[in-house]
Amino acid sequence: MRDTRARLAIELERAYEGGRERIQVDGKTLEVTIPRGIEPGRTIRLAGQGSGGGDLLLEIGFRPHARYAVDGRNLTLRLPIAPWEAGLGAAVAVPTLGGNVDLKIPAGTSSGRKLRLKGRGLPGEPPGDQFVVVEVQAPMTQDDAQRAAYEALREAYPDYDPRRAL
Repeated sequence: MRDTRARLAIELERAYEGGRERIQVDGKTLEVTIPRGIEPGRTIRLAGQGSGGGDLLLEIGFRPHARYAVDGRNLTLRLPIAPWEAGLGAAVAVPTLGGNVDLKIPAGTSSGRKLRLKGRGLPGEPPGDQFVVVEVQAPMTQDDAQRAAYEALREAYPDYDPRRAL
């Protein structure tokens, strides 16, 4: 008897919650229990389910996710914010796999700043963190009043040059 190896790509939400997955292997349907908080690269052994009676070894991978990047148990989310939220500071709702949480954006935050939501990554010992990378996005002007608001901002900061260090 020899072991059979295969890859099983699962949704990130399944890794977070755990649960059961149905898979097809060599023409048979199997139910696999996915442990809560499993990391990519881990192996699940199904005794006696491989070719010729050996074990089936399933290497876990994650399907690409539209919202999160994964690094071990840690997750990263890119969060768009408005210029006034960056400049003045704000509390914004941030999606996590466990539901939305409020995150305090400190006043003066720039694009690229990384904020941490401790313990909001994949569960485990220790649980992972969720990192939030801030992306300040400036809205397009739709009318004269909005254009005047940008001009007033420019006038309020006459010495500000974000390219000074270049």
